[in-house]
Amino acid sequence: MIRDFHVAPADEDIGYYAGFVGAAYMLGRALTSVCWGMLADKYGRKPIIITGAIIVVIFNTLFGFSVNLWMDISTRFLLGSLNGIIGPIYAYACESVPYEYQALGLSTVSSAWSIALIMGPAVGGFLAQPTEKYPSLFSKGSIFGRFPYLLPCLCISAFALPVAIGSFWLPETLHIHNETKSVEDTSSPKALKGATSEAPSKSLIKNWPLLSAIIVYCIFSLHDMAYSEIFSLWAVSPRKLGGLSYTTDRVGIVLSITGVGMLIFQLFIYPHVQKLLGPILLVRISGVLSIPLLQSYPLIALLSGLSLTLVINFASIAKNSMTMAAITSLLLMQSRAVDQDQRGTANGIAVTSMSLFKAIGPVIGGALLSWAEKRRHARFLPGSMMMFFLLNVVELAAVLLTFKPFLVERLA
Repeated sequence: MIRDFHVAPADEDIGYYAGFVGAAYMLGRALTSVCWGMLADKYGRKPIIITGAIIVVIFNTLFGFSVNLWMDISTRFLLGSLNGIIGPIYAYACESVPYEYQALGLSTVSSAWSIALIMGPAVGGFLAQPTEKYPSLFSKGSIFGRFPYLLPCLCISAFALPVAIGSFWLPETLHIHNETKSVEDTSSPKALKGATSEAPSKSLIKNWPLLSAIIVYCIFSLHDMAYSEIFSLWAVSPRKLGGLSYTTDRVGIVLSITGVGMLIFQLFIYPHVQKLLGPILLVRISGVLSIPLLQSYPLIALLSGLSLTLVINFASIAKNSMTMAAITSLLLMQSRAVDQDQRGTANGIAVTSMSLFKAIGPVIGGALLSWAEKRRHARFLPGSMMMFFLLNVVELAAVLLTFKPFLVERLA
């Protein structure tokens, strides 16, 4: 899409401009997530979920009608700011299941979210520019010839519409208890003492188990967003620039296979591993194992044929699965760090903080790719080797923060 807008002076600069489109959504989400979380704590999770699903239908369709870069950025920004579904849906996942199944509940949401992030580009790769890929079905004089990226947006909106309608039948999980107490209860010294001791725990700013989990979560999210931005752009980059020379169709196939692998891992493997290792240890192991895997990507680019297909698919599944294992574990720690009446707001703070980091993730990722492709002949870590090395520096920083005294769990 950025290439077709003719705003990039050279192919190496496309990633730079694409980063701003991805950042616009995250910036919009960062500005409003706390407000959406507070509304979810006051009025319930269900109204916010319904509103968010409807907003997806509207603004995702408008995105397909974009005719220039500024319309691209504007529709993504509005989609992010008006869609407050993320925080409430995490709260909903924790509240709809017993405590011992919260890991499974959150892993289900994380699976859906991560698979959407994988399958979205895959759908775009298959359905974008349909008049060129499927001329027998779509003529250049049709609406899809004028708006070559409308078809994948319409397909996603068509999927989101029944989800929005079905959300009206969701049961509400926010239970608003009657907090009025009798005069005898509130006037007793024991009750007064209890009220005094519970007051500090209500301050989210002083809740270090929550804040530490959010900080580590943000750094992992920054790494994940930059990686996601880089991977597709790197895969379609020509071999002479250190990429794989993949077509958008081939990238879509890789991402589709990755989505299936992540679904299997998150639903059937992650809950058992998390129960065995605990969330903090699982975050550490996932981060440590991701570093050598990611640094091997420039070597994978030297392969070809069947060996390249097999290795890049395995690497993509492993990398994304480990990332989502870490992020899901940190989400679990965040949800357990607060009581139900603050969970929506706490998740809103987490989404706001994470969105700020994710807003710069695409920009950093796109800029890194453009810079790396221009230094292919450097002596120290030439080309993509430096790009993946810097991604690993961010990953290593996140892993180091998982040790005490920084990251702690709330005692049950």
